[in-house]
Amino acid sequence: MAPRTFWKGYLKLSLVTCPVAMMPARSESEKVRFHTLNRKTGNRIQSRYVDAVTGKPVADDDEVKGYPKGDDDYVVLEDDELDSVALESTRTIDIQTFAPRSSVGWIWYDAPHYLVPDSKVGEEAFSVIREAMKRTKTVGISRVVLYRRERAVLLDARDNGIVLWTLRYGDEVRPEKDYFAGIKDAEPEADLRPLMDKLITTRTKDWSPDLAKDPVQDELLAIIKAKQKGRKPTKAAKPQASEGNVVNIMDALKRSLEPRKT
Repeated sequence: MAPRTFWKGYLKLSLVTCPVAMMPARSESEKVRFHTLNRKTGNRIQSRYVDAVTGKPVADDDEVKGYPKGDDDYVVLEDDELDSVALESTRTIDIQTFAPRSSVGWIWYDAPHYLVPDSKVGEEAFSVIREAMKRTKTVGISRVVLYRRERAVLLDARDNGIVLWTLRYGDEVRPEKDYFAGIKDAEPEADLRPLMDKLITTRTKDWSPDLAKDPVQDELLAIIKAKQKGRKPTKAAKPQASEGNVVNIMDALKRSLEPRKT
């Protein structure tokens, strides 16, 4: 089932505008989730906000946002003050810049969303923008208010739609050179290359969502199913710890290419 629309607005490129709808591309609805219970009564435990000094519960209407300016000293912002920061990007994705698709590093990509036309009338304008990005192998860069913050976003034409990625903020990304600069630029021995290439070839397959499945969740579901039926769940075998230092890479590669025992 397709997820419900959580954002509606307009996609704009210069004078070309069309209504669009957006849905998250990710879903966590299938994840195993637990409630915290009182072991003695079997009742659910509730989480409540309490005053850090008095220890008394705080009513919803008394909860406000506070920006710290010192020890136990805050600037209080009311909801209407937060909502007053109304930007055009609240309801309009105005593409001001394009960039080569290959120029945007993977580390900047944050969360994916599906962007689709929200009316038959707007489909032509939507397709004009989409196909132009495909032909030029570019992505659109814009800004939009999502999750109560204005975010830089990247628009990537995919099939008949557009994938909108929120981008990480500049201060969230650490330069990779800070970590990779100290790694030696050593060339592997020539006789190791064909063995490594062969090993990679034998383990290469087309991408499938099954390659990213969650085995831990499968085990949890098996335990839950067994307990629902009144059976004692079987314990899964613990994975063997990997060996320590590999002394001889050549021997390790040769052993890796041996037929696996069944």
